[in-house]
Amino acid sequence: MSLAGHVAFVTGASQGIGRTCALRLAKEGATVAVAARNQEKLNELVNEIANAGGKAAAFPLDVADEEQVKAIIKAAIAQFGKIDILVNNAGITRDQLVMRMKRADWDAVLQTNLTSAYLCTQQVIPSMLKQRWGRVVNVTSVFGQMGQAGQANYAASKAGLIGLTMAIAREVGSRNITCNAVAPGFIETPMTDVLSDELKQNAVKQIPLGRVGTTGDIAGAVAFLASEDASYITGHVLSVNGGMLMG
Repeated sequence: MSLAGHVAFVTGASQGIGRTCALRLAKEGATVAVAARNQEKLNELVNEIANAGGKAAAFPLDVADEEQVKAIIKAAIAQFGKIDILVNNAGITRDQLVMRMKRADWDAVLQTNLTSAYLCTQQVIPSMLKQRWGRVVNVTSVFGQMGQAGQANYAASKAGLIGLTMAIAREVGSRNITCNAVAPGFIETPMTDVLSDELKQNAVKQIPLGRVGTTGDIAGAVAFLASEDASYITGHVLSVNGGMLMG
């Protein structure tokens, strides 16, 4: 699954799934541009990749800011010459029942989780078209497939990401560019760490494999979809959920 010679851009890379994806892509040989709001955590990640013999650079970025997205991706392309793997992973939650949900919390989640993927993809596509090779991998969620009470904004953003994935796959497929999504189930991340033990235990009961997933489970799927091994897969949603949702 060698990714040597390729340049990957990973959003939300400072922690959780994004961080592990960056480490895995670097391990497979890709040069990795890591982007997130936390400069300190990005620097630690870059050092970890470098110490393991990889190559990476940090790009502080708030994906909800369109001008930042344009400027940072332009800077990454200027530094590395191209971006041919994009992992749209950045995401936030602002949970509340829909009848009580503030419009600002709806907008923030849609902007960060869905609009940012559109913006980042739009900025990297020209680089991919230039070399007639590209991989876009969107990190969606099982809750974008089955819904979740109290997460109307999050579920809508992740469902929208699935539709965006399929539309882009149709638009750029003829240029040897694929666009796929990975849909994690219940994964042990800083985002789920705040949940109560009772909620976690109840979640595990719904998972046939009987365990919570790891960020490594997701990173492996992302690396596969970014590789030549997945060259005939596009517009696909790869569910990595331990059997929580089937079909």
